[in-house]
Amino acid sequence: MPMRPRRHITGLTIVALITTAVLPLVAANPASAATLDRVREAGKLTLGYRVDARPFSYQDASGQPTGYSIALCQGIAEEIKTELGLAEMGVDWVPVTIDDRFEAVAEGKVDLLCGSATATLTRREQVSFSIRIFPGGIGAILRSEDTAPLQEVLLGRPPSGPIWRASPARILESKIFSVVGGTSAESWLSERLDHFQLTANVVPVENYDAGIERVISGDSNVFFGERSILLETAAERSGLTVLDRLFTYEPIALALQRNDDDFRLVVDRALSRAFGSAGFRDLYAKWFGAPDENTVTFFRQGVLPE
Repeated sequence: MPMRPRRHITGLTIVALITTAVLPLVAANPASAATLDRVREAGKLTLGYRVDARPFSYQDASGQPTGYSIALCQGIAEEIKTELGLAEMGVDWVPVTIDDRFEAVAEGKVDLLCGSATATLTRREQVSFSIRIFPGGIGAILRSEDTAPLQEVLLGRPPSGPIWRASPARILESKIFSVVGGTSAESWLSERLDHFQLTANVVPVENYDAGIERVISGDSNVFFGERSILLETAAERSGLTVLDRLFTYEPIALALQRNDDDFRLVVDRALSRAFGSAGFRDLYAKWFGAPDENTVTFFRQGVLPE
C-alpha cells in the first residue's frame, strides 16, 4: 500500500493562516477605527457629557446640554466639520455618568467627553486627554452656620478660641464628610484625613446634587468636590459657604480615545484657537466670573502655537 506524502507546513503558511483568521476580527471592531474616519463616514460627531457638573456641563430648563465645556465642544465640532470638508455634520449629545464616562470613550460610544474630568496618569491608561481647559482643584462646601473651629481646621489655621476643652481633632471627631464616589476627590480625602488628624466618617455619594443635599439636610457636615462647581451651587443656594481654599491642583481636560493623534490634533487646535481669541475672556466670565491674573496666565501658557 503506497505511503501518503508528508505535508510540510512552513512558517509562512502558519503566518498566512493566522492572518486570515485574525483580519476579520480586527475589521469587525468599530472602536479600532480612527475617530475622524468614523465621523466622516457617519456624518456626525458623538459628544458625551455629564448632566450634573454645572457650570462645566449640565442640562438647561429645556433639557439641552449647556455649560463651559459644552461651549468649547461646540467650537471643536465646527473645527472638525471644517477639517473634514463636510457641508453638514450632525452632533449627538449623549449623557454619561461618573461610572461609565471613560468606558464610553474607550469603547468608541462617544468621540469626546465634554465635562469636568481631571487628567490623571491612571486615567490615561484608559483614555487620552486634550490640552487643559481649566485650572481645577478640590474645594469644600458646608453650612454657613457651622462652627468656626470646623472651618479653621479645614483651612489649616490655628484655633482662634480657647483650646483647653478640646483639640481640633476632638472638635471634628463626630463629623461626617461626603464626596462623589469614584472621583479623584474620594481618593484624596481618604489620604487627607490623617493630615487633618481627625477621626471622621466619609460617606460617598452618587453625584454633586446628592452631596449638596446631605450638607443642607445636616446629614453631612462637609462636601468635597471640584471648587468651581461648589461655588456655582453656593451662588444659587442660600446658607452655604465654600471655603476660600483650593486643596489640590487638578488640571481639567476633555477625554478622547487613546492612540488617535489626528483627532487629538484637531481638538487641541480648536482649543488653542479658542483660548487665544478675543472672545474667550467673555466666554470664561459667563461661567466663572472675570478671570484673575493667574487664570489668564494658565490659559496663555496652555495655548499651543501653530
